Amino acid sequence: MDQPSIQALDDNPIHWALRLAQLLWRALKRLWGRDVMLYTGGVSFFALLAVFPALAILIGIYSVLLTPEQALSQADAFAQLMPPGAFALFQNELMRLAQAPIRLVSIQSGIALVIGLYAAHRGFKALIAGLTFIHDEETPRGFVSFNLLALFALIAAFALLTVTSGLFLAIRVVRADLHVPLHLGIFYSEWTWASLGLTVGLTLIYRFAMSSEPTPWRPSLFGGVAAAALSLAASWASAVYVRQFAHIAAMYGSVAAVVVMLVWLSWNVNAVFFGGALATELELAIKPAPARRPARAKKASAPKN
Repeated sequence: MDQPSIQALDDNPIHWALRLAQLLWRALKRLWGRDVMLYTGGVSFFALLAVFPALAILIGIYSVLLTPEQALSQADAFAQLMPPGAFALFQNELMRLAQAPIRLVSIQSGIALVIGLYAAHRGFKALIAGLTFIHDEETPRGFVSFNLLALFALIAAFALLTVTSGLFLAIRVVRADLHVPLHLGIFYSEWTWASLGLTVGLTLIYRFAMSSEPTPWRPSLFGGVAAAALSLAASWASAVYVRQFAHIAAMYGSVAAVVVMLVWLSWNVNAVFFGGALATELELAIKPAPARRPARAKKASAPKN
């Protein structure tokens, strides 16, 4: 039996609470099952494959524009968003690249560009394919349009990362030069601007990449906010898990940092997929009843690779 649309609900807060609970439940149900799990694993793998080439590219750019110390400080701002185990791995690579001769870093950046583009493009393809599956898309994109969309999303993500990176550097300069008061610290926090960048990027992905027809702005925005909040919560939870509960090093030895990073990545990918599921359910909820299609009435076909 179909649930009433949002427009049909009255002002009773109990009805709204029940409706919200049903909405979240249906969004969670879209994430369960082996198909979404496979997409999560694919995105996490290619993200891990792309992260260190991307780091080499950023250090190469920073080394040309900034001093080695500024380059290290700038890239280190991103490492603050990672859990402790992954942070150590990331920081060690930062130190190695920042202390290497600029010519060597430039050569490494050129090689990393090829590897990073391949891995990142495959990762975005897996991400878009997973979101399309979650959205129950009945007419997935063709081979050419699907690959071009993934490439465009990659370029847009890199541009957004560059802007966010510049903001991080400006934040650190302002903090050092102006001695920002504590009560204004939230506006000069990397976490604040990272959450805003995630919200903007994910909203655009849900709006334009999840379906062949653009998803309405309101569901896309709500999904983007939820996914960004869950992503930051996943970073915090990963840090708590590593520090308080898990003896990762005892179990995995020298590869413990890689395991921590994979766990962190998979939790973040699940947050992105949940945002897509929530946007899908909100899209269905705001449509009139005759226009709504049943959730998972039949298995959606994944886009071709």
